[in-house]
Amino acid sequence: MLGGSVALAARQRGIVRRVIGVGRTAPRLEQARDARVLGDISTDLVAAAAQADLLIFATPVNLIVAGVREAASVCRPGTLITDVGSTKAHLCRELSAGLPNDTAFIGSHPLAGSEKQGWEHSRADLFDGRVCVVTPTETSRRDEIARLTAFWQAIGMSVVEMSPEAHDRALAQTSHVPHVVASALARTLADENRSLAATGFADTTRIAAGDPNVWVPILLDNRAAVLDSLDEFTTQVAALREALIRGDADEIRRLWEQGKSIREQLKVRRVAE
Repeated sequence: MLGGSVALAARQRGIVRRVIGVGRTAPRLEQARDARVLGDISTDLVAAAAQADLLIFATPVNLIVAGVREAASVCRPGTLITDVGSTKAHLCRELSAGLPNDTAFIGSHPLAGSEKQGWEHSRADLFDGRVCVVTPTETSRRDEIARLTAFWQAIGMSVVEMSPEAHDRALAQTSHVPHVVASALARTLADENRSLAATGFADTTRIAAGDPNVWVPILLDNRAAVLDSLDEFTTQVAALREALIRGDADEIRRLWEQGKSIREQLKVRRVAE
């Protein structure tokens, strides 16, 4: 979804001369091209990379390092490479230096999308008003950071710079642990109660429908930060549980009001169905 949406947004806004969509399955690429999500298509990463000025990897995070290195081996001098993955520290450690042909990698994470996968869910307006985190390192050049920032701004995003490590700590709390919790909650539903699960359960567990091929690598790559955030979540659940055991209405109310206040302060644009 993210890769197709980047391509669609860039093409519709006219900020690129050409988009080459790269994937493993030719029929799927042909369908995306016929739907005018992609321009040119290829199943050959090396051939496509040799023609590009900017490469954006939208693969599971465990495939990015090898893909970037393969692409960089044939890139033209000055090519900029980025990604849309949900973890950054490992990627940036591996790719921030040593790429050939004066090629640079700077991590990106557009905070947009949903649990849906595939080009069919691509949207040109997906990034409008959303935040993109860019994660330069000490080896990143300011002109390259500015070039990457300008791209994300051109498709409608505001850009925030963070270190790769700070990004991963934050995303453990705001994205990775919520996915873990949604998955765990979904697994508690007894078969005989499925017909009674209404909007509350559906809303709370929506992201449990995420692709495990995407989420298992994310959790393993960021496991230290995820475990820290899970400990905090467990502490909060334990506090409410203890209040329930005591029958302490005042403490339950205090905890509930605290969570309610934080939730009401969030300003998040939902992706329309």
